[in-house]
Amino acid sequence: MWFASTTRRSDDGVAVTIRRAVAGDAEPLRVLAALDEEPELAGGALLAEVEGELWAAVALADGRVLADPFRPTRGVRDLLELRRRELLGAGSRPRRLRLLGHRLAA
Repeated sequence: MWFASTTRRSDDGVAVTIRRAVAGDAEPLRVLAALDEEPELAGGALLAEVEGELWAAVALADGRVLADPFRPTRGVRDLLELRRRELLGAGSRPRRLRLLGHRLAA
């Protein structure tokens, strides 16, 4: 499962780059896990970066998310989960509709 990085906008307008984690991301992922006070992700992961800084990550296998607790990551986490579902073919249509409904309700 390979794909190029993609840039999307979260609900709050932040430009987020989503890409697959590579070997060189091991240390930033360790730091993110420590900040979130959670165990490190196992296996493949997607990363969400804002202006080159890692804000959140999601495990491809189980969907577990790590997020920087000092950043506004709700929209970023939503984008990660949406992209994960797209990649895994889990049918992102209901998720997109839910995100749209969330934006309209705000």
